[in-house]
Amino acid sequence: MLLRRVFAGAMSLFMAGAAHSADLLDTVKSRKEIVVGTEAQFAPFEFVQDGKIVGYGPDLMNLILAEAPGVKVKQFDVPFQGILPGLATKRFDFVVTSVTMTKDRAEKFAFTVPIADATTALVKRKDDAALTDPTGIAGKVVGSQAGSAQLKALQDYAKKLQAEGKPAVTIREYVSFDEAYADLAAGRLSAVAQSLANLATLVKTRSDVYAVIDTPIGPKTYFGWVGRKDADSASLVKFFSDGIARAAKSGQLQALQTKWFGFTMDVPTDAVPAPEL
Repeated sequence: MLLRRVFAGAMSLFMAGAAHSADLLDTVKSRKEIVVGTEAQFAPFEFVQDGKIVGYGPDLMNLILAEAPGVKVKQFDVPFQGILPGLATKRFDFVVTSVTMTKDRAEKFAFTVPIADATTALVKRKDDAALTDPTGIAGKVVGSQAGSAQLKALQDYAKKLQAEGKPAVTIREYVSFDEAYADLAAGRLSAVAQSLANLATLVKTRSDVYAVIDTPIGPKTYFGWVGRKDADSASLVKFFSDGIARAAKSGQLQALQTKWFGFTMDVPTDAVPAPEL
């Protein structure tokens, strides 16, 4: 009788220890589901086509999740402004959307190694012959997405121009980049600040309307995916980060970039770079 009690107590302690040591990756694998937050208005990274979220991000995510057989994806499409707050409040396990690495975000959240280049540039109307370089936005109205790192790069650049004695830039914030592009095409903006990777795709599909000013307006930056910065989430962040690195080493990352962008991007996948923005 005493031996059975000792055995039962030992098993209880073992089970309690096992439950305590289980982390988010273990939980995802055991429940066979991962809950993901995405902003599906960011072609070609993530966008909706025929009622399904497609793009570079989903393709890369599915490639990596092949290492977790049986795990299904429950994906929420939310405005970018709700992505990181949703992660912080545990609405999602992980964020698979293109989040620019910044110092402020890196202090609060855990990034994977980069998935793409996120350096900010400007797009203008093709018929605007007067705007030939970024300094030409001084005194003009320029847009970007609220809460985005591209908006931050635009704000920093506008301050730099004003410090040099140039007229102030009027900045308009939009819920989505698509809204900003529409106002640019309609003549209500002179330019939109966005990543070069996205702008290359925009111009490729609408070369009759838009043209990119190739000179960047911000420091070298990268897109990554994001998890919570806690011990429970560390293994899940590492799972995706290691998967991105393997895809880069095998050439699959570059193949997906060619598929969705038409070109490849040189991104570091051996470690998460220190943000400059």
